[in-house]
Parts: sequence; structure tokens; C-alpha cells
Amino acid sequence: MKRTAQAHWEGNLKEGKGNLTSPSGILNKTNYSFKTRFEGDPGTNPEELLAAAHAGCFTMAVSAILTQKGKTPTSLDTEASVTMESLTITGIHLNIKGTVPGITADEFTAVTKEAEKNCVISKALGVTITSEAHFS
Repeated sequence: MKRTAQAHWEGNLKEGKGNLTSPSGILNKTNYSFKTRFEGDPGTNPEELLAAAHAGCFTMAVSAILTQKGKTPTSLDTEASVTMESLTITGIHLNIKGTVPGITADEFTAVTKEAEKNCVISKALGVTITSEAHFS
């Protein structure tokens, strides 16, 4: 499997702007710039996209581990927070809320810790990754 995306940029760093496109069409000339990255203007940024990718991957990994254990989650909701200091990503925190019939909160936490270490995105990153599980 190979996935791609394209970035286009015009202008200098602070006043320039660009867009991101992916073959799926989910990103279709999606705006990004210095201002969307550092000043809160509308649009996306690389750190937000990394957080979305990690949240999605981690949540799917939790589901996969639960499926292997014969359990089907009713719902899983994850927020990924990317921390950046001095233009260096220093960590990602994954906060998951889950409802899974037939397991305990401790079992759910164990599953999320396994997924934290073993999801594809976690394994690709060289930063500290932490997680917090909330079970209902």
C-alpha cells in the first residue's frame, strides 16, 4: 500500500499561502499557511493533520485489539493533542472515551496502552506518546 498527498505553495513564508490535496478528495486544495499554522486563521496545518491521522489510527488500533478479543465497541472517540515547542514536535497525547460491552475499565485501559504503542502512526513517530482512557 502506498498513500500520497500533494502540497502547493506560493510566496514567502509569512505572507505566502498554499493548499493540500489528496487523491481521495477529502483534502481538495485545502488552505494552509503561516497564519493557519501559527496565528489561528481558518485552514489547516501540518500539526493538525498529524493529530487527525494519529487519532484515527489509534482508534482503529483499539477497535482491532477489541475485535481480536471478541468484543465490539459501541463507540470510541479520540482526541489527539500534538505539542510543539520551538518548531519541534515534542509529544502527542491521545485521550480516548469508549463504551465497550463485556469488558472492565481496566481491560479497556490495557487495550488502549497496547494500541498507543503499536498503532502504525505511533510506530512511525520518534516522540513521546501518552494516552488516557475514559470508559463508560
